[in-house]
Parts: sequence; C-alpha cells; structure tokens
Amino acid sequence: MESLEKQLICPICLEMFTKPVVILPCQHNLCRKCANDVFQASNPYLSTRSGSTVTSGGRFRCPSCRHEVVLDRHGVYGLQRNLLVENIIDMYKQGSTSKPGVEVKPEQPMCEEHEDEKINIYCVTCSAPTCSLCKVFGAHKDCEVAPLNDIFNKQKVELADCVSMLVGNNERIQAIVSQLEETCRAVDENSRRQKSKVCETFDHLFALLEEKKSEMTVKINAEQEEKLDYIRGLRRKYTEHVDGTAKLLETAIQTMDESEMALFLQVNLNAPRPVQITEGSDTSHLDKVQHGYENMDHFTANFEHQRRALSDIDFIKRKQRLHLPITDNFICTTPAAFSTENFNIISNKFL
Repeated sequence: MESLEKQLICPICLEMFTKPVVILPCQHNLCRKCANDVFQASNPYLSTRSGSTVTSGGRFRCPSCRHEVVLDRHGVYGLQRNLLVENIIDMYKQGSTSKPGVEVKPEQPMCEEHEDEKINIYCVTCSAPTCSLCKVFGAHKDCEVAPLNDIFNKQKVELADCVSMLVGNNERIQAIVSQLEETCRAVDENSRRQKSKVCETFDHLFALLEEKKSEMTVKINAEQEEKLDYIRGLRRKYTEHVDGTAKLLETAIQTMDESEMALFLQVNLNAPRPVQITEGSDTSHLDKVQHGYENMDHFTANFEHQRRALSDIDFIKRKQRLHLPITDNFICTTPAAFSTENFNIISNKFL
C-alpha cells in the first residue's frame, strides 16, 4: 500500500491526487488545479479576469519530465481525465479508511533543537517559526513571539496581494513590449516609405544628384539602425524584466500552494519577500520611447529650385559660338559651353 501511495502523489502539491486527475501527453498525471497553477505560472499574461480563467491556449512543461504540453483553446480543461487513476484513488481511500489509525495528512515539522517538540509558534524578532521550548529555555526566550496562525494568515494575505500586483504589472510591461515592437515596425515602414520618396525624387534629377542620393540614403539607414538598436535594446531590457518578475511570480505561487502553516512559513523564508516583489515591479529605471520617435519625415528631399534650374538650361547647337559663359539663369547655348568647369559651377549652385 505504501508503494501504491507513492504512485498516487501529485508532483506539484505533493499530496494524493485530487479529482479530477488529468493525464498529460507524456502520460504523467496532475491534479487539474495543480495543472492550472503550473499553466498560470508559465503564462502570467493569461491570468484570471473577473473570476474566470482565461483559456485561450498556451503551453507549459510537465513537472516530472519537462515535456512541453501545448494546450488548445480550452486550456487545462481540454486535457483528458485519467479515470483509471481516479478509481484507484477511490479504492485506496476505501482501503485506508477501513484500517484504524490510518490518516493521510501532511506531517507537522519538528523543532531542530528539540526533536520531540513540534513547531507551534512564530518568533517575530528572528522571523522564524519555532517551538515553545525555544521560547521558554532556548535561543528565542528573549524574543517576541506570536501565534503561528496569525503570522500564517498575515503573510498569506501579503503574498497574495503582491502576486496580484505582480500579475498586473507584468500585463502592463507586456503592453509596453508590444508597443515597442509596433514602434519597430513603424520605424521600418516609415523608413522604407521615406527612402522610396527620396529615391523617387533623386531619380528625376541628373547624374549630378546621384552622390547626394547615396548620402541621404546612408543617413537614413544610419538613423534607422540607431533607432532600431535603441528600441531593440529597450525591448530586451523590458523582456528581461518580465522574465525576472515571471520567475518571482512562479516562486510566489508555488509558495502560496503550501497549506501547512509551519511548512509555508519555513518555505517562505527563502521565497521572494514583498519588498523584492515591489522592487521587481518598479519600471521607473527603464527608459520610455518619446512620442514621434519613429518619425523619419525630417529626411525630406525638395529639389524644386534645382529642378527649375535644370529645366532652364537650353542646349542650343551653334557652331559659330563655341564658348559662351554660363549666365545667372544657367543658360548654355552650345554643348561645348556645358563643360566640366561649367558643370562644377552648377553643382555649386545646387549644393
């Protein structure tokens, strides 16, 4: 029976499976509640809203073999129930209740200093659960103590509030990450559109403007890469922040699942404190993208004046006049007059 009992222990809550029992694709079993807790911890943005679980698909890893479990739109409610295990649990419980003195419940931890004493009080001064003998004769005799139940309820409420705050903060950060991704797409789109306009303008000009076209394209690319590098770096910081707070959230949720008061308080010593969770929720040290940062409209090419100047150039072939100077309105009466020297003069006018 002891060997059978070990096979009926959930790897999450470490207690006997509670109905309904779901079977994962890797053939391992979980309580449906525990499966939902693991799913929520792995998908903090698909949190509960208005008391109902958001089941729009998602994924998590089996706690026994780390196999990835992909859920459909029904979430954990789409997993198949393991009726065989449920029947075995029923038969096991019937067999256990028929034996006097057999009771399945978590064992209360004992004091390390006094092996025969159970942990039944909480030392407020040292922030640690202890036993009555430690208060009377031991290391905590000069410390302030409180009932274990009071501290358990207080810390449980504090941790629950911090978890709620952390979930809401993660949703806000995810919205910022989505906005940053949209800004990246806007920068790409605006850059492509602006480069197209610039190139179209340059294509209508003479070879004189080819160099300027290349210069402006390089500048746009440089600013585009500069902005994208900055936004990607900022997005990476926000993503790392989300990953860090998600780990805090997972640890906090696992701590909250402990129902035994003393075990909870012992585990909670190494769990994230409310101060840590509050600090993890602070995003004031992360930069924000200013409004209009993605705008690239300042790269505007307006060559109307130069275009009019080019259109005013009159190429008239006159054999008798070989070297007419270029006038103020850029009129050349012979092809020979449009020499390299004159071409440079026009270039200076344009530039």
